[in-house]
Amino acid sequence: MDKKIEKLKTDYHNIPIPNELDFVVKKALQQKPRKTRKIKWIAGVAAALVVFVGGLNVNETFAKTMAEVPVIGNIVKVLTFVEYKVDEETYNADIKAPAIHNLKNEGLQATLNEKYLEESKALYEQFQADIDELKAANGGHLGVDSGYEIKTDNDRILSIGRYVVNTVASSSTTYQFDTIDKQKGLLITLPSLFKNDAYINVISEEVKKQMIAQMENDDSMFYWVENPNHPVEDLDLIDPFEKIKANQSFYINKDNKLVIVFDKYEVAPGYMGVVEFTIPSVVLEDILVSHEYIK
Repeated sequence: MDKKIEKLKTDYHNIPIPNELDFVVKKALQQKPRKTRKIKWIAGVAAALVVFVGGLNVNETFAKTMAEVPVIGNIVKVLTFVEYKVDEETYNADIKAPAIHNLKNEGLQATLNEKYLEESKALYEQFQADIDELKAANGGHLGVDSGYEIKTDNDRILSIGRYVVNTVASSSTTYQFDTIDKQKGLLITLPSLFKNDAYINVISEEVKKQMIAQMENDDSMFYWVENPNHPVEDLDLIDPFEKIKANQSFYINKDNKLVIVFDKYEVAPGYMGVVEFTIPSVVLEDILVSHEYIK
């Protein structure tokens, strides 16, 4: 374990510092919380179409696929509504905005679709602003890849994972999830699954247990967690994992199990990427509101 830490420290100190790093640091210092504005879904669609006329790509199969979706029935589909693309020598972006169709709760569907469109549009506009700023500072390399994947889609549950991979100097990956009860038309949140906030400690202890077990069984695995079997002196410098957030990223998989997700760098070195932990339902049975979703 000590050799792992030494290798990580050595790799860290040997990282070359590219020109883009000054851009990243300055950008982080200049960032301020942005005010959000709520618009109607129809206005969001109109905005997307205006952007398309300006040269962006609405997915060519969207209209055809939408036409094939049955009007009657409970067949929920997730389609690519808008795709923003930039393909220059050192600047590349591919941003896909999903749209849910035929959800029983039309209000929830409109709210989610509006959110997906606004997030994708904002990501594209920020990427363009970053290009302008970097060009003014003698150029560099920028990349962003954003899209979605369906984690679960059955008669009851729809879990959509939306990811953003930013590449500047190094890459970072973040995930956001929406888990929907298709029958009731409800958006399921992590706190809503449990009787009280005791789930934070229960899940956190299970995650730590799994982290330690993985490291014990595989030398290539490494997490920022205190391991009583192999204490590491320098771990306090890394800010070890203690607890999940109350709204920690999660989804419910096809086996009705809770899966906790951490972004790249959140609880482990970058080479570990995005990491997931499936929580055994027996660990949660005493704190669940019901076994309707987690079984």
